[in-house]
Amino acid sequence: MMKKAVGRGAAARKYDLLSVLGSYALSQDKYIQKQALRLICLITARYNWQNDELSMGQAEISKLWSVDVRTVKREMAALRQRRWLIEKRPAARGRVALYGLNVAQILEDTREGWAKIGPDLVERLAPSEPAAPETNVVPLRAADLPSNGIWPDVARRLQSHHPTFWGAWFAQLTVVSETRESLVLRAGSEFQASYIETHLRSTLEAVIRNVAPEITRVQIVAH
Repeated sequence: MMKKAVGRGAAARKYDLLSVLGSYALSQDKYIQKQALRLICLITARYNWQNDELSMGQAEISKLWSVDVRTVKREMAALRQRRWLIEKRPAARGRVALYGLNVAQILEDTREGWAKIGPDLVERLAPSEPAAPETNVVPLRAADLPSNGIWPDVARRLQSHHPTFWGAWFAQLTVVSETRESLVLRAGSEFQASYIETHLRSTLEAVIRNVAPEITRVQIVAH
């Protein structure tokens, strides 16, 4: 996945993210095109890449987008619903809301179109994953997966897009419970649960969101 867009190579990473957003939008309907263009305007105008912060009042956004405030409220809610924007701090008492950019979700949603931009971009955004730690666990194959629920589809996408992470970490997860809006997964150990929570949660959530947008809560337990 894309590194934080600061330091050496930051400019290329910024352009790559804007490129995949733009290319993805052009392959979608007019509503998605406009939504992506509005997000791109927010990013280029006010997004702080160093701190992962976007803070801009609704009145200012309405001027930038040439729309009324009601449209701003609706579109910002839609961007949060897509998980492209994450609300870090809600608006309160004259203080504007603070957002972060969910790069993992944007990349997961646009992944199928990366090759249209070029193989160099694909290599930058999906380089070879780091070697997996030694383990005695044999990764699950597609045929070994349960046949019900969303997990089989999530697992296949993880196997396809993140094979090393799948074999080292995700293959050992099992489903504890699944409802319309939540998914509880059990890890093989406290260490595994902690590692996924700390290092791989955004990747896991992005894939789950891609397969089942209605899932809004993901919990990883060890027992």
